[in-house]
Amino acid sequence: MSEPEVAKNAERPLAHSRMARLWLKELPYIAVLVLTILGVAYTSISHQPLVGYWEFLALAMGVVCIGTGWLHAHSKEARFRMLWTQVLHWLAFLVAMNIIVLSDVQKLLTTPGTGLALLMLLALGTFVAGIHVSWQICILGLAMALAVPAIAWLTTYALFLVLSFAALAGIAMTFMWRHSDESGSKLTASGESHDSSEKRFD
Repeated sequence: MSEPEVAKNAERPLAHSRMARLWLKELPYIAVLVLTILGVAYTSISHQPLVGYWEFLALAMGVVCIGTGWLHAHSKEARFRMLWTQVLHWLAFLVAMNIIVLSDVQKLLTTPGTGLALLMLLALGTFVAGIHVSWQICILGLAMALAVPAIAWLTTYALFLVLSFAALAGIAMTFMWRHSDESGSKLTASGESHDSSEKRFD
C-alpha cells in the first residue's frame, strides 16, 4: 500500500471522530428545536396552551444554556457568575409564564392565545440568554419566535390546507386510476392480438 493511501486511511477515522464530536456538540440544540417543533405542531392541531410542556422546555433550555456557558467560561468566577445569572434569568421567565396562566389573566386570553404567549416568552428568554452565552442559542430563540406567527397562520388557514391536500390527493388518485385502466386495457388488447395471431397460425 502506498503512502498516500495509508494517509487517507488514517484520516478517515479522524474525520468520523470529528463529525461525531460535532453532532454531540450540536445535539442539545437539535433536541430543543425538535421539541419546539413538536410542541408547535401539537398546539396547532389541538388548540391547547400546553402550559406544562413550555415550562418544561424552559427548564431544559436553562440547562442547555448553563451547560454551554460552562464550556465557554474559563475561570471559577466567570462560571459562578454565569450560573447564577442564568438561574435568575430562567426563574424570571418561569414566573412570567405562571403569571400568564393565572385565572384572572386567563379571562382576558383565549386558549390558543395563552399558548402563543407562553411560546413567545420562551423564545424571548432563549434569545436573551443566547446573547450572553452562545449564538446557537440566539438562533434557537429566533426559530421559536418565528413559530408564533406560523401557529397563527396554520390556525387561520387550517381548513384551506386540509381542502388543498384533499384536492391534491383526489387528483393524484384520479391519475393513478387512469394510468392503471390504460395499462390494463393495453394488456388486454395485446393479449387479444396475441390470441388472434395464434389462431391464424393454427
